[in-house]
Amino acid sequence: MRNFDFPTRYGRIFPPNLAWLAQRPVEPALEPELPIIDAHHHLWDRKGQRYLLDDFLADLNTGHNIIGTVFIQCHTMYKADGPEELRPIGETEFVNGIAAMSASGGYGPTKIAAGIVGYADLALGEAAGAVLDAQIRAGGGRFRGVRHSAAWDADPVIGNGCQVPGLLAQPAFRAGLRELTKRNLAFDLWCFHTQLHEALDLVRAMPETSFVLGHCGGPLGYGPYAGKREEVFAHWKAAMQPLAQCPNVTVKLGGMMMRLAAYDYGALALPPSSADLAEWWKPYILTCIELFGAERCLFESNFPVEKMGIGFSEIWNAFKLLAAGASASEKLALFSGTAARVYRL
Repeated sequence: MRNFDFPTRYGRIFPPNLAWLAQRPVEPALEPELPIIDAHHHLWDRKGQRYLLDDFLADLNTGHNIIGTVFIQCHTMYKADGPEELRPIGETEFVNGIAAMSASGGYGPTKIAAGIVGYADLALGEAAGAVLDAQIRAGGGRFRGVRHSAAWDADPVIGNGCQVPGLLAQPAFRAGLRELTKRNLAFDLWCFHTQLHEALDLVRAMPETSFVLGHCGGPLGYGPYAGKREEVFAHWKAAMQPLAQCPNVTVKLGGMMMRLAAYDYGALALPPSSADLAEWWKPYILTCIELFGAERCLFESNFPVEKMGIGFSEIWNAFKLLAAGASASEKLALFSGTAARVYRL
């Protein structure tokens, strides 16, 4: 596995190159009956980037048994006016509308956005409680949690999801997180591998909160981390081990296309196969399963972000190849059971 340094590509979301993806025929789904809850995907309509219901359905209809999905916050369809802290409710209203369309049964059997993870500025402290209540109302019974990115790196090449370092330790943020916990909501914890010690401090301080660690804990492989595969992996694994000892943490498996930068998908003549991706991601995903156990791991497509580098059928085939050694009960946990439990689906 090589690491690349393409700062103009990694750290940024680009529309997928559909012509490039089409050069490799869609792989038939492995284990097509295995029920899957896609624990992390987005829907958006941005300048030059559109991924709405029809786009997602086209990817879903490639042979895998996707029974339900969880939408994750991506700063889309925020309200154009009103109090700043309430504008993210527009995203939940938008997604809940798509979820209602899906629930009609007129768009196939998959329950799209059966769970919604939105945004609330937890740094508001106790005042975040009112925002969370508004989000719950807007979700129509589907609102299940919040993602408030803490991802930050000193090098601007990385591209930060958080504007200030040290968010997870701020007293106001933790007060807001307590409001979330009171409402039985999950917290999608997104940070880079260099911040996992901060995540550990937070998780230990708030044992009643359900934390869902995103994208295998955010390993980085570009910018200042390019060419340091073994060093990054060692740092990441050492930081993940104590997190695995915290029973209130689960971890999403996937989401490393952009940040890990395991291969330069923009330069390959053909898109990778499922076997290629499984080989590149194996050290991280198998280590997560070993440390946390299948009951605390859940697979995610992270579409359409991962569509920059691989097709939908291929990414789920890659996950199935990686889980080939698991028992039937472990596969059920990895592909649907953990997601159903954590997000109360």
